[in-house]
Amino acid sequence: MSIQDLSALLRANSYPGRGIVLGRTAGGRQAAIAYFIMGRSENSRNRVFEETEDGIRTRAFDEGKMTDPSLIIYHPVRVLPNGLTVVTNGDQTDTIRDSLAQGHCYRHALNTRTFEPDGPNYTPRISGVVKPDGSYNLSILKSLDGDPGCCCRYFYEYSAPAAGTGHLIHTYQGDGTPLPSFEGEPRRVAVTAPDARTWAEEIWAALDGENKVSLFVRYLDLETGVADTVLINKHQEG
Repeated sequence: MSIQDLSALLRANSYPGRGIVLGRTAGGRQAAIAYFIMGRSENSRNRVFEETEDGIRTRAFDEGKMTDPSLIIYHPVRVLPNGLTVVTNGDQTDTIRDSLAQGHCYRHALNTRTFEPDGPNYTPRISGVVKPDGSYNLSILKSLDGDPGCCCRYFYEYSAPAAGTGHLIHTYQGDGTPLPSFEGEPRRVAVTAPDARTWAEEIWAALDGENKVSLFVRYLDLETGVADTVLINKHQEG
């Protein structure tokens, strides 16, 4: 699989939905983690990321405008005491965290979950786990061509990611009615930004200006565990 330009991929897609990028920085010393959310409805756009003790959570920007929190309020990122980082597009973050804490693997956790119950879209659940050595896993749970009776589970494991590269997975192939689910393997992308702020600004600029909502980026030093984290919220820009 060829290495693609992450910004170009995002610019070419007005609505990838929610997306995860995991990889290794160009110097090889840091794990690179990004998670973004987009929205078409007022309810989906009425969100911001905020930091928590073990990661981040979504919350309503304007509580008075929140109509249904069930699929949009969750903890996208949690860091476990053993150094594992879990990043997902829904409350399966907690399912994975609890399973890992009990000695199981992330696949065990996701075999208990399916895609989101938001027909006719049946939005895929995308998840990632970053290990302390910088290796990582990605997964997607999606319907079979929109059939709510069949859940397809795909798991991708990267044991020795090359410096300066990563993998992107997102929920939708693009805009549409209903929204078409992501297809194929995670896209292999270049990770060349020298720091988390620069990478965050590159990703944010590439996301569709009308639909983007929030972005989380982290460069994690694999030797020291020191994290350089950037949050960007459309509602709080400036």
